[in-house]
Amino acid sequence: MPGLFIKDETINELAVEAMALTGAKNKTEAVRSALQAAIASVKDRVPLHQRLEAAQALADKVGPVDPDYDAKADSDALWES
Repeated sequence: MPGLFIKDETINELAVEAMALTGAKNKTEAVRSALQAAIASVKDRVPLHQRLEAAQALADKVGPVDPDYDAKADSDALWES
C-alpha cells in the first residue's frame, strides 16, 4: 500500500493541522477524512435551479403583495400591545 508523500509544504502543513484538529492517527487518515467530507459536501449541495424553483413555488403559494397593506400600522400595533 503506497504511503502519502506530499511535496508541497503548504499542503503538508494543512494535512498536519487537519491531523491535529481531528485527532487523526496520521496525515493519510486526515487527508482521507477531509477529502471524503469535501466530496460529501459537494454531493449534498442543492443546485441553484432547484433552490430557485423552491423559492418560486413558495412565492406562488404566498401570492401577490396586497398594495393596500399597511405594514406600519401592524408594526405600531405590536408596540401598543
